[in-house]
Order: sequence, then structure tokens, then C-alpha cells
Amino acid sequence: MAETRDVRERLVECGMALLMEEGTESVGLRAIARRAGVSHGAPRRYFPTLELLLAEIAVRGFVELGSAIAQIDGALPASERLERVALIYTSFGIQRRRLFELMFRHDLLEGSGAQLRQHSRPLFAVLVELLAEAPDPEASAVKLWTNLHGLAVLAGTGALNVVADGIDTDRMTRAIVADHLLGITARGTSARNSKSTTKSPSSGE
Repeated sequence: MAETRDVRERLVECGMALLMEEGTESVGLRAIARRAGVSHGAPRRYFPTLELLLAEIAVRGFVELGSAIAQIDGALPASERLERVALIYTSFGIQRRRLFELMFRHDLLEGSGAQLRQHSRPLFAVLVELLAEAPDPEASAVKLWTNLHGLAVLAGTGALNVVADGIDTDRMTRAIVADHLLGITARGTSARNSKSTTKSPSSGE
């Protein structure tokens, strides 16, 4: 059993290394087998399809990202925790670009049976919890997440450099969070003002 776990782990590690070096397109069972020093047919004893192996790599990515987020001090104000989650997320997406891309390739991995949503949804739930004061926390979390994800992808691929050189992604991340929270506050104030101005006058006025 120990040998089986060792071989399986080596296959995943070699697959991860290939992914990080060359991208998803270069990750194949034969290439992984060569790198791991096993026969070409050996990977299929542990991962009958390439998608299953890629899904396992993606799961490792979610675990790594989730572990980093879990280290945030829960005693901090929600706004500060939200900023730290955002910084961890965008930093991970930039520094681990190819793994980050694979983690969200549900079109590629969904048929593997790995049920990646059970690993991605808890991360999304963190955003929803930290945005509990928003009128619609889930919709607010989706909006913030898409902005952060877009920044991570554009920065990771170097596309931001087409617009301007030397963009500080940490600063951009903080700005995205600050603007998002400011928008929530402004909408809340507007809603309260709207309610107060539409109240019916009392009979004594």
C-alpha cells in the first residue's frame, strides 16, 4: 500500500511540475510516466484517464489556496480579512498561473468525477460570509470574485503590461476591494434615504 501511495504521489507531483513548466497542453500520461520513471502504462493503474490526474492536481491547488486563506486571523475586522483574502487570491493566481488556470477549467475536468465544486465552493463561501452586510451577499461576492479573478489572469499572462508598465497588482487588488466596499456603503445609504423620502406624511402634518 505504501508503494502504491508513493507511485501515485510521484505521478501527481510530476504532473504538477509539467503543468507549471509547460502548461496544460503538455501534460499527458506518457510524459508524466517518463518523468516519474515508470512504464507508460503505469499511470492508468492509478488514474484511468488524464482528466482524473489533472483533477487531482487541481484539487491540490484548491487545498493550497484554501490553506493560505485559513491562516488569516479571524479576529480582524471583516473588511481587513476581505482585503487579505483578495491579496492571497490574486497573488496565487499570478504566481501559480498555470495551476490557477487549471483549477477553473470545469469544462475540462467536470466529467472526471472529481466534483471540483466541493473544493471551490468553500472558497467562494468565504467571500459571501465577509460580505454579509451587502444587500445581496452572494451577488456581491460574485461581482468581487470576477473582478479579482480578471486581475489575476490579466496580470499572470502579462496582458496588463500592454496597458501600462509597472502596475502594482497588490495596490490594484486593494483598490478593487475598497471600491467594492464603498459601493456597498453608497447603495445602502441611497436605499435608506429613498425609504425616508417615500414615507407617507403623518396625519398631524
